[in-house]
Amino acid sequence: MHYIGRFAPSPTGPLHFGSLVAAVASYCDAKSNGGQWLVRIEDLDTPREVAGAADTILRSLEAFGFEWDAPVIYQSQRAAIYHDYLHALKATDLIYACTCSRKEITDSSIISGLDGPVYPKTCINKKPHKLSSGCSAPTILTNACSWRINVADASTISFVDGIQGELSQHLPTKVGDFILKRKDGIFAYQLAVVVDDALQNITHIVRGADLLESTPRQIYLRNLLNFILPSFAPISYAHVPVACNAAGEKLSKQTLAKPIDTGIASHLMVEALSFLGQMPPADLKNARLAECWLWAIKHWNLESVTEQTQIKIIE
Repeated sequence: MHYIGRFAPSPTGPLHFGSLVAAVASYCDAKSNGGQWLVRIEDLDTPREVAGAADTILRSLEAFGFEWDAPVIYQSQRAAIYHDYLHALKATDLIYACTCSRKEITDSSIISGLDGPVYPKTCINKKPHKLSSGCSAPTILTNACSWRINVADASTISFVDGIQGELSQHLPTKVGDFILKRKDGIFAYQLAVVVDDALQNITHIVRGADLLESTPRQIYLRNLLNFILPSFAPISYAHVPVACNAAGEKLSKQTLAKPIDTGIASHLMVEALSFLGQMPPADLKNARLAECWLWAIKHWNLESVTEQTQIKIIE
């Protein structure tokens, strides 16, 4: 079976239990299917990046026994690649420049979507802008604009998730024309993740359910890029529950989630497997880490993962 999976953390802080859950799920699914597992550091959003976090994440993964099958790639080093694909999309006349502020969008939008007011296409018929040919570090310009993709012709995007089941989303009313490149020059996550998954030949994405609502956008964009460069393999998706604190907030740096303790790796591995519905034996917490992985990969069953999109835990 041809299988290439991946884990793609953002270096906004050290790994916490929620990150470990996503990593364990993607790794076990890949290895139980005889596949490859890659690591990608999604460090596009430089204002949110924490210095040294990328290295800390990789060292933590190593301490927990994760082994990746190709060199780690960093999105911050791939601006020229994203720029080329943005140009390819511009040639289809599907993207356009937008100079609207958030306040202007809020004041003029008449539809409330998943992420707030849906952009009302204010700039779609304005005088065309030219894409900069440069790919250097982002700079904020006086007349800076973002670049949006027109989803007016998009039908409802439907897909079957390996955990959450069949899902549908009408992009024009739930999302609207979303951004591919921000005003500050930073490429948007939606474009970068689609391009990287395609170029790394990713076939299976197992990740947190907090990204479930982004999947239709990525499928739409992927279909457009596949029309331009027809070489992308299809992708299977599976979204695991997100670990939340007692207040129902996703574990993150912002919610003061504790970093994972590599000194109790076996214990936390078993906790992650239990969170994922795998029912590991209790005495596995005292086993060597290698034994935990042997059990986890041998007994991995995606169907045992609950359809809940989030689960509260006690840290």
